[in-house]
Amino acid sequence: MSGPAAKPLPMSDGERATLEQLSRSQTAAHRLVQRAKVLLLAADGVANTRISAQVGVTPVTVRAWRARFEQDGMGKLGQVREGRGRRASISEEQVAAIVHDTMHTTPPGQTHWSCRTMAKHAGVSSATVQRIWHDLGIKPHRVDTFKVSNDPRFAEKLTDVVGLYLDPPQKAIVLCLDEKSQIQALDRTQPSLPMVKGRGETMTHDYKRNGTTTLFAALNVLTGEVTGRCFDRHRHEEFLGFLKVIDAEVPKGQAIHVILDNYST
Repeated sequence: MSGPAAKPLPMSDGERATLEQLSRSQTAAHRLVQRAKVLLLAADGVANTRISAQVGVTPVTVRAWRARFEQDGMGKLGQVREGRGRRASISEEQVAAIVHDTMHTTPPGQTHWSCRTMAKHAGVSSATVQRIWHDLGIKPHRVDTFKVSNDPRFAEKLTDVVGLYLDPPQKAIVLCLDEKSQIQALDRTQPSLPMVKGRGETMTHDYKRNGTTTLFAALNVLTGEVTGRCFDRHRHEEFLGFLKVIDAEVPKGQAIHVILDNYST
């Protein structure tokens, strides 16, 4: 199909370069890519009827896109005019009702709404409910836990800990200390074979138990260095012993600040 020659659509070199890049895009909206192709053909003087057949839109659409580009340029290339585009399939009142019911009610005999139960309750599709929840960040299936400390000095301790991270004192070392008890001390029934060319390291699938051990570890916040020791038992004697290890390894003349949670011993 061909039509009469059309007056080339005027555009700058920068606008042409942008439209050429957009016409080859694999991620832009299909309608936007179509519009870029139409405008490029129009700039080459191709007739509107031929453009419509080549791009797959109506001649009326081609004329409208040409006129809008001549009027607004690239500024409103991807903007959909008021009253155009896909109509909303659900009203704002329905959205508000779904949000309210999700956050303030529960279905009979259940702890929270699912997409399907809310869709049946609201008379919409489950995809619509999922889209509303996603857009508003509503996650009724998730529950986060928290605990308010009953320590009367909680605020004082919290300020002290945060201050050690944000503004560590001079000539001091800040350590984060924790412990892990009941670690299984396992050993393979036969010696492992080292890695060689063409074969990785191998070990037996079975093992034997050698009791349990307790690991104490302290992380240097500044350097990332970890000091650790394993002990056979889990008492205050072992904990104090590890503190003595830290004291011995820290250079003399430096204060030691240790951050740790409540230790049972």
